[in-house]
Amino acid sequence: MGTAMEKAMTFLSDIASRVVGIVASLEVSDLLDMLLLTYIFYKGFKIVRETKAQQLVKGILIIAIIYAISSPYVLNLRVMSYLLDNFIQVGIIAIVIVFQPELRRVLERVGRANVRSVFNPGYNSDNIVQNWADTIEAIGEAASRFSDPNAGKDTAEKLPPVGALIVIERQNRLGEQIENGTVMDCIPSAAVLESIFFKNNPLHDGAVIIRNARIIAAACFLPTPHKEELINKDLGSRHRAAIGMSEDSDAIIIVVSEETGAISVAENGELTRGYTKERLISYLRSKLIPENNRDINIIGKIKARKERKNDRGKKEK
Repeated sequence: MGTAMEKAMTFLSDIASRVVGIVASLEVSDLLDMLLLTYIFYKGFKIVRETKAQQLVKGILIIAIIYAISSPYVLNLRVMSYLLDNFIQVGIIAIVIVFQPELRRVLERVGRANVRSVFNPGYNSDNIVQNWADTIEAIGEAASRFSDPNAGKDTAEKLPPVGALIVIERQNRLGEQIENGTVMDCIPSAAVLESIFFKNNPLHDGAVIIRNARIIAAACFLPTPHKEELINKDLGSRHRAAIGMSEDSDAIIIVVSEETGAISVAENGELTRGYTKERLISYLRSKLIPENNRDINIIGKIKARKERKNDRGKKEK
């Protein structure tokens, strides 16, 4: 044990002395070089997050950590080091073959990159809290209309409920689902969502994906649940797709049943049902808008109500 600890300390001391030597010899061009490489790795990581390659990167990091621990400088695990040495020699070729589709998508995405977004990735992120608030209101209004298209209408012919599937992306990127649909880029509104899910619209069959408070794609196909045999048989394809998507990501998926008009929400592999417009809006606000911004918004609404009451009082006088 003592020998292993001594080797580990020697290894760390050697690394520290090398780092100090490198830092002492740094020049301006070296700093520029490191900043450029850091930015490239950052952009590459953002691209990888939208594909299955994200899991590949995690696996590579785990193997690298195991390889470092088993090296002669630390624990000196000879068998493990031998196996990893041979695995790494052929692993790169295997990775290129297995993940060829993902690598092709990454290169295509780099080629399509917008120059403005590359140098200023947050150029369209102003007022994001207000954008989310407006988007949530639009989703709630649209879901309510889908659920009961006859509300407020005095017509002899009763319209059936409209089926809808709306995916709200959060931390886990849904690049693969976006690519298998029709890519869009528009501000969400109840009217836009109604036009997408209108039965004669070619885009109505599939899911709408919302990213950063914008509709980013429509007619997207979602994965099926991992254990589909355990899902309630009364649930239709939309509900199953919503559960499957929520198992594979942290997205929030809103489903409106075409048969009953019931509004449901899938999150973390679980489906909750019986949402009203108000309950849905409240739920989405609690999940998508930071608490401090919700408080500010509520305070602003209270002040606005007081001002309206004061104005009414003045007019009555």
